Amino acid sequence: MVNFGSPRRELTRRRFLGSIALGAGALGWTLASGAAGKQADPPASRPNFLIILADDMGFSDAGCYGGEIATPNLDKLADDGLKFSQFYSTGRCWPSRSCLMTGYYAQQIRMDPPGGKLPEWTRLAPHYLKPAGYRCYHSGKWHINGARNPCRDGGFDRSYNLTDQHRFFSPKTHTKDDKALKPVKPDSGYYATVAIADHALECLAEHAEKHKGKPFYHYLAFTSPHFPLHAMQKDIDRYKGKYDKGWDVVRAERFKRMTDMGIINCKLSPLQPNVKPSWNLSEGNLAKNIGPGEAGRAVPWSALTDKQKSFQATKMAIHAAMIDRMDREIGRVLKRLKADGVLDNTVVMFISDNGASAEQIIRADMHDKKAAPGSWRSHLCLGPGWSTAANTPFRMHKSWNHEGGIASPLIVHWPAGLKASGELRHNPGHFVDILPTVMELAGVKRSENWKGKPTPPLAGRSIASVFTKDNSVDHDFIYFHHTAHRAIRVGDWKLVSAGKKGTWELYDLKTDRSELNNLAAKHPEKATELSKLWQAKETAFRKQAGPRVRRKRR
Repeated sequence: MVNFGSPRRELTRRRFLGSIALGAGALGWTLASGAAGKQADPPASRPNFLIILADDMGFSDAGCYGGEIATPNLDKLADDGLKFSQFYSTGRCWPSRSCLMTGYYAQQIRMDPPGGKLPEWTRLAPHYLKPAGYRCYHSGKWHINGARNPCRDGGFDRSYNLTDQHRFFSPKTHTKDDKALKPVKPDSGYYATVAIADHALECLAEHAEKHKGKPFYHYLAFTSPHFPLHAMQKDIDRYKGKYDKGWDVVRAERFKRMTDMGIINCKLSPLQPNVKPSWNLSEGNLAKNIGPGEAGRAVPWSALTDKQKSFQATKMAIHAAMIDRMDREIGRVLKRLKADGVLDNTVVMFISDNGASAEQIIRADMHDKKAAPGSWRSHLCLGPGWSTAANTPFRMHKSWNHEGGIASPLIVHWPAGLKASGELRHNPGHFVDILPTVMELAGVKRSENWKGKPTPPLAGRSIASVFTKDNSVDHDFIYFHHTAHRAIRVGDWKLVSAGKKGTWELYDLKTDRSELNNLAAKHPEKATELSKLWQAKETAFRKQAGPRVRRKRR
């Protein structure tokens, strides 16, 4: 673990904020007027931003969210910062990334379903920040459909774009500053998580040397722990035998820790043995292509054979190793920020693009049954059993709009600007809120035109005031739609439906965030009200996006 805390934290904060009070209602210069009000003039030293995104990491995987996986650097960020309990993604990778970068719901900008072209009025984060003097960097996964090149289309100054997310040891397609790099040979020593951090360190070193004094925005997007389960053997070895007790026990232990931490106030959802993505391989094909140890459903651990128990425990050890390594690489980046003297005035945010994945498919180099699990010749997926554990205590998985698919951790660390440390925030929020928050803290205002086109207001709201006072930002609604899954949240009420044939379900998330007590029959008027609101927003968002235009191949 990197010891990146500041022993003179209060002094640093007061020097940064100058004469602005840190009392109730004022976090600093940007928050004195509230999230929706007129912004105050920023100080000369604007904050830097480091937005860290994990890929397919479950809500309870990190230690600070109740997990047993070693994440000391994330835990330290949470201990010295804030931890959000009700923050949301879209439930899938590319729509979440488009929300994060633009501040709009994916349906407003033709990004879900995928393959469309962004409306001409769409801006990404660098388009707002660079005119204000920010240098902008991207390291890792991109996957923003409609903006193929991070530098040319996204406005970033530097980028390492790992487009091949299915080969952690030997990617065939990746670019640097929009220029193609050579494919990496297997057994070359390359590992994606390390390479992504290496590029971030390269950008930070260049920034310190050539652009010292300028603020920066760095988007650090890891591919871990997305399938296939690929990890370095030394990392896997740390978790050998750790998961022999099975997913039932791991879920119960995580649930207790999360409850004790105050992260959740609900029951533990039951296993759902009949729930899995429709595109998964059948259980027969899993046995044929992977082996007799594979399990295609989230059944009780006691129902598995000894071979299945051993194999499943190994898979979870690899998943844990991927997250462990990501945390270690985050630590390297934080250590560099501290060495450069900029960590205290860097707003660090950590999130995950969706819940853990129940997918079980084979892509890329396929799967060699004789290969060591986790090696480049293997292609394993976490599967529904361990995905259920990773998403404790919620139902469903990646791609669904139930809580298991959309609940994301959010850690915020900013010594120079946060008065509170080690506190929870229960204010709901969504990926669309990240960009408005960054803009407020950076003192950037949105112009009403872009490339000669009028721009609609951002869908998100700044949650900067929540850094000082919990539940200080109200959302009129939080909207979800991915594939045939739908949901809308208003206050503590949530309406959600799964699949094309799914009916609307109504839940009171104040006491039932695990979505076990469907109140649609008891409160039909509320279900009708929210269903009409969802449809109104769906219609308005599609109209705002305009006719679907396919992007041109380059």
